[in-house]
Amino acid sequence: MLVVGLTGGIASGKSTVSKIFSTNHSIPIIDADLLAREVIEPGTSGFSLIVDHFGADRILDSSGLLDRAALGEIIFNDPDERKWLNSVIHPRVRREMVKRTVSYWLGGEWCVIVDVPLLVEAGMWRWVGDVVVVYVNEKLQLSRLISRPVPNTPPLTETQAKARISSQMSLSEKLNYSTYVLDNSGTMKDLEVQIDKLVSKWKVSQGFNYFGWWYKLCWLVPPVGLTAGLMVLFSRWLKYNVGSKKGRRRGRGEVDRGWKPEEIELRERNGRPGGRRRTGGSITDE
Repeated sequence: MLVVGLTGGIASGKSTVSKIFSTNHSIPIIDADLLAREVIEPGTSGFSLIVDHFGADRILDSSGLLDRAALGEIIFNDPDERKWLNSVIHPRVRREMVKRTVSYWLGGEWCVIVDVPLLVEAGMWRWVGDVVVVYVNEKLQLSRLISRPVPNTPPLTETQAKARISSQMSLSEKLNYSTYVLDNSGTMKDLEVQIDKLVSKWKVSQGFNYFGWWYKLCWLVPPVGLTAGLMVLFSRWLKYNVGSKKGRRRGRGEVDRGWKPEEIELRERNGRPGGRRRTGGSITDE
């Protein structure tokens, strides 16, 4: 089974991409944001630790539930508190993600997408077969974040929005870890076309042009699947620990690390009408 890590930044459109994968291609999604909420719900050990650390008067609402806006205001402006909160949430989320990934594999799925905002920061990119980064430039990211409606919460000011963006690794840095880049600076149709082509590439890699023989073999014969997974992880280790020092030829469809992020966006939007787009780092390379 192909395990794909999907990441991006706040207001980059990652949730939209995730929904397209799920709705248009029936690929199961493991959403780390949803899991992060589940592991700190009232009654969990995570909830108790967080309330004890920050204080009920600071982060609980009148119903005794977490006031996420208040908690967000604390952690987005205090790196130490953010680090502590991540140390509580991340291990619990990782355990739940492993359980669900195994469950999908046992169910015979050919691919699962792990949707993780902090895929790179948490080091989880090392444990997936492909890394997909949803990219927009910083100006568009800021504009979308300010204009994004949040129920029962006043809109963010520009200062608040910038603080939230700067609290995360920049999208341009995440490109260094990506296998494929989805440029979300254009229309929904542009995005869907990129995703369709990417899924087609994945299916070919899993033997779908021959009745899905590879993923079925890995499912029916677990030692083959385990060996294949270990080989993928080993090749990823070589790529970032050996290949990065010696330099290597860029694989088909991979990101050209020599381009600036703005060039990725411009090349994606300026593709030849009716022909192949000229984005070395996008999934539209044929």
